[in-house]
Amino acid sequence: MAVLGAVAFMAQLDFFVVNVALDGIGQSYPGTSLASVSWILSAYAIVFAAVLVPAGRIADHWGRKKMLLSGVALFTLTSAVAAAAPSLGVLVGARALQAVGAAMIVPTSLGLLYPSFPKRQHTLVVGLWAGVGAIAASAGPPVGGLLVTLDWRWIFLINVPVGIATLVAGALLLPEVRQPRGAAVPDAASALALLLAVSLLVLATVQGPGWGWTDLRTVALFAAAALAAAATVERTLRAKAPVIEKQLFAGRQFTAATAALFLFSAGFAIVLLSTALFMQEVWHFSPLRAGVSIAPAPLTSIAFAMNAGPIQHRLGRTAPAVTGTLAMALAAGYWIASVHTTPDYWGGMFPGLILVGLAGGLTQAPLFAAAGTLAPERATTGSAVLNMSRQIGSAVGVALLVALTPQATTTGFDHAWSVQAGAGIAAAGALLALRPRHTP
Repeated sequence: MAVLGAVAFMAQLDFFVVNVALDGIGQSYPGTSLASVSWILSAYAIVFAAVLVPAGRIADHWGRKKMLLSGVALFTLTSAVAAAAPSLGVLVGARALQAVGAAMIVPTSLGLLYPSFPKRQHTLVVGLWAGVGAIAASAGPPVGGLLVTLDWRWIFLINVPVGIATLVAGALLLPEVRQPRGAAVPDAASALALLLAVSLLVLATVQGPGWGWTDLRTVALFAAAALAAAATVERTLRAKAPVIEKQLFAGRQFTAATAALFLFSAGFAIVLLSTALFMQEVWHFSPLRAGVSIAPAPLTSIAFAMNAGPIQHRLGRTAPAVTGTLAMALAAGYWIASVHTTPDYWGGMFPGLILVGLAGGLTQAPLFAAAGTLAPERATTGSAVLNMSRQIGSAVGVALLVALTPQATTTGFDHAWSVQAGAGIAAAGALLALRPRHTP
């Protein structure tokens, strides 16, 4: 549990930990624009989302332990390269390869949980695993704020000893799990179509605010993504062994979790970036002060994530997840009403951060636990699909925030928080509409 939780935490933390370090990174490479520096985030988001499902399917055939340890090794090596990067181009390239390692780690770590524990403990361990992911997301800005006071390179360098330790522990402790010999190899055409669909969609979403949503390049990327998505669906329905099997969506719980994770993640990405940006750009907090000020959210997430298993045993999966998504919407409404140009952390920002922590701790565990409703041989692929949904949602949320806040004004942030509230309410609606008719 410690090994699988640690690697998942490390891989997911790096998506959010860089947010507060962009200014410092830009200053290290004179002459670079903010648009160029933002590719440190965009490269990770695009590659991570695109590679998740193919990596999960390959892991089932090649071996989940092999895939996980290979991903940790790649992630650790590229973290060292990023920390020592002599130019922005090297840093962006290292981040793209780092994302490949993360995509090899995250779904495979969840896929290894199920065979490592008896079935009666699955709700508990999956709840802990998903709680770790929620904490990693919420802890990104505070951890980044602390490390950037030393040097932004520590954000990447700190991964190296953690990666080496988990490589050794994983080699000794983890079981090897793979599909039986002779199982059908995943369809290459569907894997390529999915890779193109996700990468083009996220690229269009990331570049849209800068290029303009009606710019020919943006429209062309969205059109190409739609064609690739149609090809993916066609292969899913017709291929013998598609990369995403249609049986995954036969159950209402998994379908609801996939839709809700997309919506929740779009809102949650707005939370994580908007709070850090607002406190730095409107209230003029330092990166360290902004990072520490966000800390109540991950601390609250920890409290609820540690009890995710008992909460699900008592209330089921739907009620906690709906409560969490609505808490995120309520946080947005509170900030719209209470956060103004004049700094007022305790009366304005702090109560909403507590609600956000509650949302992260309650929502993600039951949604990721939906992978446990699938057959054991589909757990890794199911986890990859859920993570892909979350990453695409996060990219959409970041793009919407950038589009709505071209200048650091309270009006722009209010619009972004309105989108956050809508995403939370829509996620709750998806969960209620697709909830199982009968509770086991």
